[in-house]
Amino acid sequence: MSAFWGEFIGTMILIALGGGVCAGVSLKKSYAANSGWIVISMGWGLAVAVAAYSVGSISGAHLNPALTLGLAFIGNFPWADVPSYIAAQMLGAIVGAVLVFLHYLPHWKLTEDQGAKLGVFATSPAVYHPFSNLISEMIGTFILVLGILAIGANKFTDGLNPLIVGFLIVSIGLSLGGTTGYAINPARDLGPRIAHMLLPIAGKGGSNWKYAWIPVVGPLLGGSLGGLFYKNVFLGQFDAVIWAVAGTALVILVFSLFLSRKNAVR
Repeated sequence: MSAFWGEFIGTMILIALGGGVCAGVSLKKSYAANSGWIVISMGWGLAVAVAAYSVGSISGAHLNPALTLGLAFIGNFPWADVPSYIAAQMLGAIVGAVLVFLHYLPHWKLTEDQGAKLGVFATSPAVYHPFSNLISEMIGTFILVLGILAIGANKFTDGLNPLIVGFLIVSIGLSLGGTTGYAINPARDLGPRIAHMLLPIAGKGGSNWKYAWIPVVGPLLGGSLGGLFYKNVFLGQFDAVIWAVAGTALVILVFSLFLSRKNAVR
């Protein structure tokens, strides 16, 4: 199997299991209904671990454009392969979301809450504030990429790394996920959001495209900074690119602050 198909299948598994736990908790008549945030965080952590075990030996199991970009920035992944990896991740995420839709097929009609149905597919902020929302996604993804690189530098019994990364996802979800739902992965949010827009989900409502840029841009910036921070600080290999990425992040944060103030005026 090629690396492209490894990323496709791995991301499909990730979304099928991660979106699946969101559906189980959020949709009416599910046995898991209303079981709460801890269940969702554990479900996503296990989803990442299972997906990584499935395709880690084939593609390295990035499963996340932010991680792919972070690895490319520090020289651990060839830039020439970045587009194909991100394409595979996006397509796999869309197909994974379709599987969740089919698995819970009769439950959509029974669930009146449009926000709950969208939440199965994509994230949304607990409090809409673009500046804070963007920072939340940047911090969560910064810690994700930094944590993955730090975990990889340790010696574990063979085969334990994906499980430890799964624990990292749980930790981020429990500690930092309450503000935005911790997308920390552009494919995880944008792919299923596209599926939500296209699928014939009963009474689904809109896909909240006004917010959709934040769980894409925030993780890309945070992941890139996480990788570059690890290279500069942990490895002691100075790379001036970190200043360019930090400058870009600052400009986008200023823009998001303007949006936040504009929203507050309204």
